[in-house]
Amino acid sequence: MKNFKFGILFFVLMVWSGQSLYAKSLSIASKAKVNASSSLNKKNNSSKINDGIIAIKNQGNWMAKSKKAWVELAWEHTQIINKVVLYNHPDQTARVIKGKLLFSDGTTINVDLPSDGSAIAVEFDEKSTQTVRFIIEESVGEKSGLSEIEVYASPNQYTTPVEWVDPYIETNRGRFFLFATGSRPYGVISAAPMTINWNNGGGGYAHKSDSILGFPQIHAWTLSGLNLMPTLASVNPTKGEQFWKSSFKHDDEIVQPGYHRVFLPDSKVWVEQTSTDRVSFYRFKWTEDVESQLLLSLGGLLGNSRMTNADVTKINKKEFEGSISSVDRAYNVGPKDVKIYFVVQVDEKWKSFDGWNEDENYTDISSLKGDNGGVSMKYKSKAGDEVQLKIAISYTSIENARNNLKTECTTWDFDTVAQDSRNQWNDWMSNIKVEGGTVAQRIKFYTDLWHVLLGRHRINDVNGDYPDRTTGKKENTGNLTDGFITDANFKVKNPGVDASGKVIHNMYNSDAFWLTQWNLNVLWGLAWPEIQDDMASSMVAYSNNGGLLPRGPSGGGYSFIMTGCPSTNLIVSAYMKDILTKTDPENAFEQIKQNHMPGGMMGGGEFFKHDLEFYVENGWWPNNAGINIEAAFQDWGAAQMAYRLGKTEDYNYFIKRSESWKKCFNEEHKLLFPVDHKGNFTHNDPLRGWGYVEANAWQATWGVSHDIPGLAQLMGGNEVLWDKLNFAFDKGKDSDFVYSYSKGYVSYANQPGCSNAHVFSYANAPWLTQYWVRQVNEKAYGGITPDLGWGGHDEDQGQMGGVSALMSIGLFNIIGTESQKPFYEITAPVFDKVTIKLDNKYYEGKEFVIKTYNNSAENCYIQKAKLNGKELNNFWFYHDDFAAGGELEIWLGNKPNKKWGLQTPPPVNINK
Repeated sequence: MKNFKFGILFFVLMVWSGQSLYAKSLSIASKAKVNASSSLNKKNNSSKINDGIIAIKNQGNWMAKSKKAWVELAWEHTQIINKVVLYNHPDQTARVIKGKLLFSDGTTINVDLPSDGSAIAVEFDEKSTQTVRFIIEESVGEKSGLSEIEVYASPNQYTTPVEWVDPYIETNRGRFFLFATGSRPYGVISAAPMTINWNNGGGGYAHKSDSILGFPQIHAWTLSGLNLMPTLASVNPTKGEQFWKSSFKHDDEIVQPGYHRVFLPDSKVWVEQTSTDRVSFYRFKWTEDVESQLLLSLGGLLGNSRMTNADVTKINKKEFEGSISSVDRAYNVGPKDVKIYFVVQVDEKWKSFDGWNEDENYTDISSLKGDNGGVSMKYKSKAGDEVQLKIAISYTSIENARNNLKTECTTWDFDTVAQDSRNQWNDWMSNIKVEGGTVAQRIKFYTDLWHVLLGRHRINDVNGDYPDRTTGKKENTGNLTDGFITDANFKVKNPGVDASGKVIHNMYNSDAFWLTQWNLNVLWGLAWPEIQDDMASSMVAYSNNGGLLPRGPSGGGYSFIMTGCPSTNLIVSAYMKDILTKTDPENAFEQIKQNHMPGGMMGGGEFFKHDLEFYVENGWWPNNAGINIEAAFQDWGAAQMAYRLGKTEDYNYFIKRSESWKKCFNEEHKLLFPVDHKGNFTHNDPLRGWGYVEANAWQATWGVSHDIPGLAQLMGGNEVLWDKLNFAFDKGKDSDFVYSYSKGYVSYANQPGCSNAHVFSYANAPWLTQYWVRQVNEKAYGGITPDLGWGGHDEDQGQMGGVSALMSIGLFNIIGTESQKPFYEITAPVFDKVTIKLDNKYYEGKEFVIKTYNNSAENCYIQKAKLNGKELNNFWFYHDDFAAGGELEIWLGNKPNKKWGLQTPPPVNINK
């Protein structure tokens, strides 16, 4: 999605090991008792081997008396572990060259330590042990020792969702905004280290990289800013990121939702990162005596936009404030200039506050203005010195940035904030608890949820203020799926507060909601209904402000990215499930209605309204079957909301428009093709992408989710549909159901194909859906390596993660829960038990539990099912039953039960 092009896409058949890097848990070494054969001094400094003080000269190190000494960590209870990290002594004359790990089961692992003194991570198949002993076998000098030993539990000892998340997955191919370890769920701040400074193909943080270029504070859709980097004072910042970058290793890195730790050897500093919703929090600790500086770059390219127009004022020797302009947005969309306001505080006075712009350096400044510069805080750092730093941001004003800081993060206790962030992530992800399945499946599932909750960011301040850039002069980029850039009018608005004083709803910056009816709209409603309510209400507010429902809002304005009016699906889905509580449904429908008319977002606003005018007048979308399919489905959704609101005339109008897709049916190929203004097909090649949106006839045809029986009828019956769709999946399995845009027969690496496997159920073949869903989930989404996890192509802020998660728990809905009585389709979960905690602000029940019997890789076919103890012979059940809480039981087998799931068709259309 979104013109994700970076040369020839290389996600064709890949080989991956299936072994995760397990970079998520925290070391359990501090919980162990330390024993040693000898220590150099009388104070028994062996206890420093697990004190958390790492690689710092003259602090926290263990030095042995003899060259053949050992040090041991012992726990009261047996631990299940799979990784030990050894940190050599910082004194190069006392470093260990070779050693051996000995475990209580008698097994050993020989270890050669790096000659440069850096850490080495020793990974192995999990072991149950009560002790980990390191024995020195060869060293540089007569004295030898280590700085630290860290020990990491294996997945079988994980107890919280955060531990299961592997942020490294698919980072070698991911987009700039997909890796943000310094973020809360949907946080305004979304910080992370940056290793590659571009938008796609590993842009942002790529696991394959060996250098860190800085720590940008914002990783959002077409928004970025404030690149922080610790370095030596001798580094000239005018030379740019290639001169201030530092090498790094994954061996000593801890990467998890809400916390990141990494050592930068070129800068002689440990960096720890966490955040609140609107404040980044860093802790820097130097390992040697150095002249250091903390750079804050405020100019130049940063992933997916460019910083310029910096304006900084020093407040005192611990604080400064300012703003930058974010411009030149990726894909050439959205507001031209989005202001980012910030306040920066440190807990230790700096020696000097300096700055730069272009190729000029400035010393001891009180202010700075420039288009390509930044500021630096210089320190005379001793080994073991710490400096903590906070960055609070706002999109409305410096005053609000400071208020965000005062409201959210008054403490300088880094560990408390990091633990609070970890707790919040655990709390949010615990809304879906899974039991059973393989280690890889659990890792992937909770990483799916992290993506779902990480993507899309709030843009409002803690008091509710948000930037409104929905009006202004628009410039046509000439690209159908991009649209416009806007010289926007800037206003500050606020949705107000409810009776309890809480802001009524948040406002969001978001990649496109394009085709989220097949992922996020369903998953949010299951486990996080307030987020769907919040998102939908936010989209309505955008339309109230500027007259258009966003496709993907950027910086408080419109980006016009992609096609159609996808916010319709989001709003209707929330309303039909009775979870649209933060905005007026009558007004929400009026916004939908006007946006489905010429000049509205369905046609891309005023510039592209002629195609929508033709659609309204003639009954098909000219020259684009893909948009026609989207428009027909969105019109169907509008009709459902109209009917429930008692708007019969609107219902009749939109339900008729929802049949427009039939004009695109090509009898020869029995697929949907683009039709020109005269009613003729524009071409005859079902694998050609022209006339679709990132798809072709094979991939897009099945997107008429609201009328699969009608599609089957045109094709010649259900069996014809089965044969065609089965043919597509058979053709796709050798490539793991992954193709680039418009290539191949079915692709689960991009949105248009994300419902295809579930279509069989609507043509009376639910067993085929059960089979292909398992196949797709394993092959397209089963990777847990830095190269593959979501098809290696287009994981747009949690959409592919959403599909993967839904497949794993065995629930879906190809019409996005937008029918008069919303329901969920059932497939075979990969887990033995799934417990979804219900939000009692929206749902009556406490929890909904899915139990699966006879579960295995081979047993993918549903033999029978029960809902709350009663036989369930449908392949679906009502949302109302879910909301009331209860239990769904599923029995699986290795052969299809072709009689199960056929009794009652799902209630998609009224009176059908």
